Order: sequence, then C-alpha cells, then structure tokens
Amino acid sequence: MPLMTASDGCRVHYEVRGQGEPVVLIPGLGGDGRFWEPVADRLEGQFRLLLVDHRGAGRSDRPDSPYTIEAIAGDVLAIVDAEGCSRAHLVGHSTGGTVVQTLAPDAPARIGSVVVSGSWPSPDARFRTLFRARLALLEAGRADIYQAFTHVLGYDADWIAAHEEELEAATGRANETLAPLAVTAARIRMLLAYDRAADLGRIEAPALVVGGRDDAMIPFEQSERIARSIPGAKLVELDGGHFYPRTSADLFARHVGEFLCGKPL
Repeated sequence: MPLMTASDGCRVHYEVRGQGEPVVLIPGLGGDGRFWEPVADRLEGQFRLLLVDHRGAGRSDRPDSPYTIEAIAGDVLAIVDAEGCSRAHLVGHSTGGTVVQTLAPDAPARIGSVVVSGSWPSPDARFRTLFRARLALLEAGRADIYQAFTHVLGYDADWIAAHEEELEAATGRANETLAPLAVTAARIRMLLAYDRAADLGRIEAPALVVGGRDDAMIPFEQSERIARSIPGAKLVELDGGHFYPRTSADLFARHVGEFLCGKPL
C-alpha cells in the first residue's frame, strides 16, 4: 500500500497497477482512487496506472486544514516523483479534472497528454447553487442525505435501479465514509473557490475532453467550455450520468486508451 508523505506531513495513499507509460488516474470529489477500478481493469494491460486518493478522502490522511486544488495537484506531482517518473499522462474526472487543468498549464514539463472528464473550468451560477446546497447538508450533519443526493445526481436511472441495495448501503455508511464532515465540507469550499478558466489557453499538452450528455451534476456544456478553451482539444460525448467512467467503463476506457496510445511521451 504505497503512501506518499507530503511536505506538510499529510500521508497520501495511491495504488500502482500495470506496466508501461505512467498514467495518473485522479478521482472526483469522493477522492477515492478505487472509483477507477472498472477503468483500471481495462487499461492496466497498456499502461502503468497510478490511482490516487486525495488528501482528505479515501485512505489518505484527513487533516483539519485548508484544502485547495493546488495542494492536491502538488500531491500528484510528489507521487509521480516517488514513482521515479519524469513525466506522466493525467486522467482526471470531475474534481480530478480541475487538478489536471491546474497541472497542465503550471507544470507542462511534467505532463504528457491530458484527459479532462466531467469537469468545469470555473463555477457558474448553477454550480454555486448546487454545491452550496450540498455544503449545507454537510454543515447540518446530514451525511446520509448528502450521499443519497450524490447518487441521484451521479448515476443514471438504469444504474440506480440495478444497484439499489448497494447504493442504499453506501448511504447508510455515509457518516463513516465522509467523516470528519468538516473536512468534506472544506473540500466543497475548495471547489467553489476554484477558477482556472483564464489559464486553459496556456495548455500545450494534447488534450481529450470527455463529458456526459445526460450528466445532471456537471452539464455537458461545461466540457464544451473546456474544449473550446484548450488549443486543439478533442471533445467526446458519453452517456451514463456523471459517473460514466463506472457506468460506461468499456467505452470510456477505449476512448482514453486510444487517445493516450496515440500520444507517446
């Protein structure tokens, strides 16, 4: 179980799977690298995958301290260093996509190709309304409602119907998995403070932008905004709700694998 200890003492968990060119898989707000398991199962024969848990989530430490996208981006680079890689491809979904949008213009020498999935370049009015509501649920101590709300926004109706018991169990564990709630709330505040829209034009790495046409969490128009802003970016549309890397793992992995294989480091 690899751990990277950041300069501030926070221990960040990650997993290594497969062989080949290094690809960092950065999850969304849930922050648990196991989100990527269906995709990793399909890509580990082609790449050396680094599945990262965010600080404040997953199996990493959860310090009671300010949280920023820049700090998570720094952790990603430290993990790349710990694995002896001079450069790596980056694949980030949702909040992980904001990490990619931060690293690509700020550390271009360390980055190969980038995949920005289900993400946004800056908060708009809809985003602020939604995430302030999610924040209010945490501040009220209603982790169970927060988790149920996440499922409804994250999965399509067919997936919810087929996995109802599994999702209900996850809702029942929410007080444990999201603890301490103050840390999860701080991580939502970091999203409300994030804005790299003005920097996307500086990204020189080959870029694939993926969005979900039926994504109720982050509408497809946000992916369109990102793709318009990154020079030469390719835009791909998928279905399966916000969590399409899990609900449509075969198609997502195929798009990502073909894109990365065509852009060697």
